[in-house]
Amino acid sequence: MRRNHVSKTPRRWIAPIAAVSIVGFALAGCSGGPGTGGGGESGDAESNVVTVYGTISDTEAELLEQSWADWEKANNIDIKYEASKEFEAQIAVRAQGGNAPDIAIFPQPGLMADMAKLGYLKPAPDAVKKNVEDGWNEDWANYATVDGTLYGAPLMASVKGWIWYSPSVFAEKGYEVPTDWQGLLDLTAKMKADSGNAPWCIGFGSDAATGWPGTDWIEDLVLRQSGTEVYDKWVSNEIPFTDPQIASAFDEFGKIAKNPEYVNAGFGGVDTIVTTPFGDPATALVNGTCSLHHQASFYDGFITDAGGKVAEDGDIWAFLMPPFDATSGSGGSVVTGGGEIVAAFSDSEATQKVQEYLSSADWANSRVKLGGVISANKGLDPANASSDILKQAITILQADDTTFRFDASDLMPSAVGSGTFWKGMVDWVNGTDTAAVLEQIEAGWPSS
Repeated sequence: MRRNHVSKTPRRWIAPIAAVSIVGFALAGCSGGPGTGGGGESGDAESNVVTVYGTISDTEAELLEQSWADWEKANNIDIKYEASKEFEAQIAVRAQGGNAPDIAIFPQPGLMADMAKLGYLKPAPDAVKKNVEDGWNEDWANYATVDGTLYGAPLMASVKGWIWYSPSVFAEKGYEVPTDWQGLLDLTAKMKADSGNAPWCIGFGSDAATGWPGTDWIEDLVLRQSGTEVYDKWVSNEIPFTDPQIASAFDEFGKIAKNPEYVNAGFGGVDTIVTTPFGDPATALVNGTCSLHHQASFYDGFITDAGGKVAEDGDIWAFLMPPFDATSGSGGSVVTGGGEIVAAFSDSEATQKVQEYLSSADWANSRVKLGGVISANKGLDPANASSDILKQAITILQADDTTFRFDASDLMPSAVGSGTFWKGMVDWVNGTDTAAVLEQIEAGWPSS
């Protein structure tokens, strides 16, 4: 999904039904578990057909299929890909009903972990384990690991926290890229004063997944303001949403998102944030009605589709959200990011061969050459990326001094990460008191 880097559907799709599905899994586990209806029944374990299910759709799905087409022919394996906007809810239903795909491309490690803990997924075969050891650092491997067992491998990736802007406007007005969070707030105030217009455009709209762009803001701010230790403990609920350190991130975001002087450029006021589709600000950036927008590296595709050239000397460029305090940190980039984990419900020979290929540097380079996406695979050549911003993102992911953390809501249990957290962002930006919202989000955490 393009929240991470692909199609013009969001990075993750889920509604309250997904939480119901997970509860249903737990009940099924109490009455005998997954049984024999798990992976592999949607494809013939004895044939060369391997079914793959994911969220990647539209043009990006076509490119995905193109990326493995030559390998299919060479290995006499037919990969049948199916995209769904309701992946998070339907993967639960299908696994429980014995109609799981051979392979699933999970946009959320937390959801993959749910499936693994309930016994639906197969541990990664040895060839995949080796590819993961060779191609990814320990943090990325951990995102595919549940209770000490590796179940999958990372696929594509994105770097989040980019602030998109017009280089020509910055040059004309003498604006400089800020070096800390207060500098970004000061820049916002200066832009408002100079033009009389709201500088920022924000869109939370994403059908059943409305609210996710707001979670990205909070994650970026928690990591930059409070550091990795707090971020990691927040992900595991050792630090709850109601903690003052998390509340502070909401307060800081509110200085922009809840200020009618600063939003919502090209769309209206604060009340339009929830109803503005997350892809629409790309057009506002290109036509000049919006000056600043926060979104991941995948957004360069949206800007290109809107008619803009993404380049340092082009129509639109981007800088990373600055550190909270310019004097702190190691000097390297501090970023959040996302991606997918490929895991299998089947352990057929053909399925394992597909898993091995998708976890290889060969596949990563094949897909990245086709444009629009990146990978954190260490065997990926940044020169294969289709744009300068994507090349920069790959360089950041591969740098030894980068502080990287996976999207927190994707790591949390789906009832929270794609449930109460998304809904909480909607309620919060629509005016609900921060303390009440944080209590509501925290209430989504499973009791055990």
